[in-house]
Amino acid sequence: MIATILLSFGVLFLAELGDKSQLMALTFALRYRWWVVLSGITVASILVNLIAVGVGHFLGAALPTGVISVFAAATLLGVGLWTLRETLPSNSTGETEEVVSQPKSRNAFLVVVSAFLLAELGDRTMFATMALATKNGWVAVWIGSVAGMVAAGGLAILIGVTIGKHIPERTIAVCSGLLFLYFGALTLLETFAHGLGTPVGAVLALALPALAGGILVLLSRRGAEPSVAEHGVAEQFSATPHEVQ
Repeated sequence: MIATILLSFGVLFLAELGDKSQLMALTFALRYRWWVVLSGITVASILVNLIAVGVGHFLGAALPTGVISVFAAATLLGVGLWTLRETLPSNSTGETEEVVSQPKSRNAFLVVVSAFLLAELGDRTMFATMALATKNGWVAVWIGSVAGMVAAGGLAILIGVTIGKHIPERTIAVCSGLLFLYFGALTLLETFAHGLGTPVGAVLALALPALAGGILVLLSRRGAEPSVAEHGVAEQFSATPHEVQ
């Protein structure tokens, strides 16, 4: 049993390195408290790997990965748009800071769990767990795969927390939103355009975050124009009588 646990841990940990899920963990760690992200990853890992070992050991059949991938893409796109919307300029600086920091709430845990659960269903790591469960004890595979996935996510969280200390909050929010849009677009391309190949799909998926980034820049400039005008009016009223004459 110990050998199976170690095998499953090693396979899942290596499979997660550089994978979409680890990048999601890093992105979430830039926005939410580290323990919220780690808790969400743990719960999602327990659930998705339980499904994987159950399917691999007892059924030996695959899940409807196409439908699951569509839901995963929709979740990622929704989180990305929601995050970018919060970075839009408000009427005052205080309101902007409040909006940007708002995602650090009790809903963050549910966002992390749902995003990871849908992203992992039908992913290559899930198929690896299913394959291990067909030839080994499902309990040992489940324990090892959960530990490996959480360890990989924890490594990404550590990197995200370290980086986040040196990056402004709004920059983190914008980068996070664009990354989620990229992951969502990439998931859709992998689902409906198998013939493109991974490198081509990775390049084409950049179009959506690039478009969203351009729109965000235009909206930010438009929102900043009234502030500049108001600042000029304030300077005129604050001028000394001698300057007015």
